Amino acid sequence: MTHPAGVVERPLGRGRLLGYGVGSIGTGVFSAVPGLLLLYYLTDMLGVPAAVAGVVLVAPKIWDVLLNPLVGAASDREAVRTGRRTRLLAIGAAALPVTFALMFAVPGGVPGALWSGVAFLLAATAFACFQVPYVALPAEMAGTQSARTRIMSWRVVCLTVGILVAGGLAPAVVDLAGGGRAGYAVMGVVIGALMAAALVAATLGTRWVPSRPGPRPLGPVAAFRLARGNRPFFVLLAAFVTQALAVAVMLAGAPYVASYRLGDYGLTSVMFVCLVGPSMLAVPGWAWLARRHGAVRCYLAASIGFCAVAVALIPAVAGGGLAATLALTALAGVCYAALQLLPLSLLPDTVHADAARTGQAQSGAFTGLWTAGETAGLALGPGLFALVLALSGFVSAPTGSPVAQEPAALTGLLLGFTALPALLMLISLPFVAWYGRLAKEPV
Repeated sequence: MTHPAGVVERPLGRGRLLGYGVGSIGTGVFSAVPGLLLLYYLTDMLGVPAAVAGVVLVAPKIWDVLLNPLVGAASDREAVRTGRRTRLLAIGAAALPVTFALMFAVPGGVPGALWSGVAFLLAATAFACFQVPYVALPAEMAGTQSARTRIMSWRVVCLTVGILVAGGLAPAVVDLAGGGRAGYAVMGVVIGALMAAALVAATLGTRWVPSRPGPRPLGPVAAFRLARGNRPFFVLLAAFVTQALAVAVMLAGAPYVASYRLGDYGLTSVMFVCLVGPSMLAVPGWAWLARRHGAVRCYLAASIGFCAVAVALIPAVAGGGLAATLALTALAGVCYAALQLLPLSLLPDTVHADAARTGQAQSGAFTGLWTAGETAGLALGPGLFALVLALSGFVSAPTGSPVAQEPAALTGLLLGFTALPALLMLISLPFVAWYGRLAKEPV
């Protein structure tokens, strides 16, 4: 079997699948931890006002959105010259863990928002250097959708492990290290070290992948002009970004719901395990269903399911029902598995179809646009939740000086965690259906 570009497809054993997938442990950590813990760290550890904290979270990601297409074009140029995407992967793997640790290590006397914001900006840059070429690799690893779904199954399982590390281990490390600013600093170092191991392993484990974009390297402007005619790609991207925004809003709200609605910040880890644990177990099931009933049909069903669960969480959380909240969170995790697996397995189809349309294979350029959109969703999620907090009258305060929140603030954080993600997921549904029509798949 050969790829569209004529590159012989190599067999995908478990070693190669794991060698690729393990990188998602590192990317999953970075995607989840800032949204989960950085906002809470700024408002409740450093006493930064919610509106300012939202700016700190969003500004570096805006830069990342602008940077990702440039990195994608640079990755394609590197691949044309060398036949590999290793150099950018290595740069990101080396820089991201260090800058991640710095985000939670604000020294005394330095304004916390400024330090964390600059560190987050540097970390976002390093993340782009790794993530963009990393997402481009599956289109070059396999030439069939079934093989790419297998690749993505391994990746999503590893991504789930990364999110479990972020949501389960990271808060636990903070507590074990004594909490407060010192606890967060220790957490940054420990989680950064785990992230480094995963990213370096993936960089080394994917050196075998032959990358042959072309036939000529394109600059970012030329690449975008060529790409904009790929309507299925942009429709699929719109669905994925809207859903990433919904999930990011929910992740940002989890510590606040645990602290102010369920009465125990420590439940943040439990909620994350309930969300992500079932996700890991559900990946093989969704892969089987996609083969039997079609990826688009399953994608649409999972999107509707996540929306319904988010609505059902409103009375569960409002009533303080811990068991019901955790059970519904686990059900959301089952749907979340499909929201990760299926669009990523469909993405290479849009890349290959565009190569047939234009005669120009440019995996890096498309994944640069894809990761830019994903980054925007993940960035705007915490910022949007911070806006909900600010509008509802939430009062930020360091842990040592807690304040009682007004009923309006408690209602705001509840609806931000439930109703807002449900609305965003509802908005994504027409895009999923539209993609199915463009791809001529049943919905």
